Amino acid sequence: MLAAALCLPAALAAGCGDGAVQIAAPTPDASTARLCGGLRLPEKVHGQERRDTSPDSPLTAAWGSPAIALRCGVPRPPTLQPASQLQTINGVDWFGYPSDHPVTWTAVSRQAYVEVTVPAKYQPAGDVLIELGDAIKATVPTKPEGQV
Repeated sequence: MLAAALCLPAALAAGCGDGAVQIAAPTPDASTARLCGGLRLPEKVHGQERRDTSPDSPLTAAWGSPAIALRCGVPRPPTLQPASQLQTINGVDWFGYPSDHPVTWTAVSRQAYVEVTVPAKYQPAGDVLIELGDAIKATVPTKPEGQV
């Protein structure tokens, strides 16, 4: 889903032309947008500098090239089920997909879904998720027990 929202891989390596990473901004409800707008994201992730996104949105962020891309306020992942296997990293539950080689992770069990796409260059993805987890925990409250 996010792959279509980002520039084509060759364009990402070239910086998407004007230097901004093309990321489709999600369209959450007003409450979720407020939560996401409060995220205080780091200037560097996995040693990579923050980059501009296009269109400019408080719901998206990117770092490095190829870009580590974040979208806050995305819909629930369609393949997420109550029995889905989650990875808990520093108090944040993450759902990775596709299941055979996760590159897109969604923070779940929170009042807003936060999606992070981690290119293979930045593996292990857990390192990236650790760095972003504190901002998510500080801003996006958990859902009631048992809800993903």
